[in-house]
Amino acid sequence: MLDFLTLQTTSAHPAFITVVYTALLAFALSTLIAITYEKTYRGLSYSRNFVQALILGSIVAATVMQAIGDSLARGLGMMGALAIIRFRTVFKDPRDIIFMFASLAVGISCGVFGYVIGTIGTLIFCGAAFLLSYTGFGRSRYFDGMLRFNMASDSPAKETLERLLKEYCQVFALIALRELAQGKRLDYAYHIKLKNGKNNENFLTALKKIESVEGASLMLQETTVEI
Repeated sequence: MLDFLTLQTTSAHPAFITVVYTALLAFALSTLIAITYEKTYRGLSYSRNFVQALILGSIVAATVMQAIGDSLARGLGMMGALAIIRFRTVFKDPRDIIFMFASLAVGISCGVFGYVIGTIGTLIFCGAAFLLSYTGFGRSRYFDGMLRFNMASDSPAKETLERLLKEYCQVFALIALRELAQGKRLDYAYHIKLKNGKNNENFLTALKKIESVEGASLMLQETTVEI
C-alpha cells in the first residue's frame, strides 16, 4: 500500500499523482463492493443502474473530500451547494442503503487519504456480506415465496394437496381464498417455505398432477429480475 507522504515526496507533480491514485483506489474498492452486492443480491427488483451508482458515488465522494481538504470555508460552501440538489431516489430495500453508504464511506476514506482504513473496511464489509448471504442468516422466519393455483370447490383431492404441501414445504400458510366461476372453483394463495433439498420444479410438476388443479404458479424471493 502506497503511503500518502511517499506520494507527496517522490513525484514532481505530487498533487496530480495523489488525485489520480485516490480516484483509482476509490474505483477499485467500490467495484469490489458492487460485485459483492451483485453476487449476494436476493430480491425481485435488481437494478443495474444502482450497481453502477455504487462505483460512481465513491469516486464523487473522494473527489469532493479532496476538494474540501482542511478548509472550513470550502466545507461550508460544499454543504450549501449540495443542499440545492434534491435527491428523490427511494430505496426499496434497507440493504441497498447500507451498500450505498459503504460506497460513500470508501470514497470519503480515500478522499481524506485514509487508504488503509478504506481498504481494510471494504474487505471486512464484503466478507461479512458474503458470510451473511451464504449462511442464510435471518431467513428462518421468512417464507420463500407465494404459491397460487385454483381447483374445483368439490374436488376430492384436497387431502392429496395437503399431503403434498407437507411433503415439500417446511412451512405453508393460506393467505387468500376466493371463488371463481360462480363458486364452482376456488383460487388459493399460499405463503410457503420449501424444505432443504426440495426442488421447486418438481413441486410444481407434482402439484399439476393433482386432479382439477389449474393455473399453478410459484414466485420465489430468490428470483432476480432486472428492471
